[in-house]
Amino acid sequence: MTRLAPLFAAAAALAFPVSAATKDTPDDRMAKALAGRVAGSPVRCISLSSVTSSQIIGRTGIIYQVGGRMFLNRPQSGADRLRDWDVLLTRSNGTQLCRADTVNLIDQGSRAVRSFVVLGDFVPYTPAKER
Repeated sequence: MTRLAPLFAAAAALAFPVSAATKDTPDDRMAKALAGRVAGSPVRCISLSSVTSSQIIGRTGIIYQVGGRMFLNRPQSGADRLRDWDVLLTRSNGTQLCRADTVNLIDQGSRAVRSFVVLGDFVPYTPAKER
C-alpha cells in the first residue's frame, strides 16, 4: 500500500493541474479569446442564422462567432449571472439577435432554466490584418 501512495498523489496532481492561484480571470479569458483582433463600432443586431458558435465568459459577456468575426456582447442586465458552463437558450421571433433580447441560462446538470440575461450592443472584433 505504501508503494501506491506516490501513484495516488501523482494521479491527483494530474487530475487537478490548475491551482486557484493560476486560474484565469474573466478579463484574462476575454483577452485570450479576442487576441489579435480589433474592435469595431457596436451594432444593434446580428444574424441569428449566421452564428456558428458562442462562448460565455463568466460574469462578463458572451462571444458570438459569425464567419470570421467575433461579436462581444456585454449584457445590459444579468451579466453577473453568467457562468462559463451554462448553456444559452435563445428564442427569437425573427432572424436576428438584437439588443434588449433575452437569453435564458440553462444549468447543464439539471437542464433547468437557471436565470437569464438581457443583451446589450454587439461589438464586432475582426482579425487585425483585415483592417
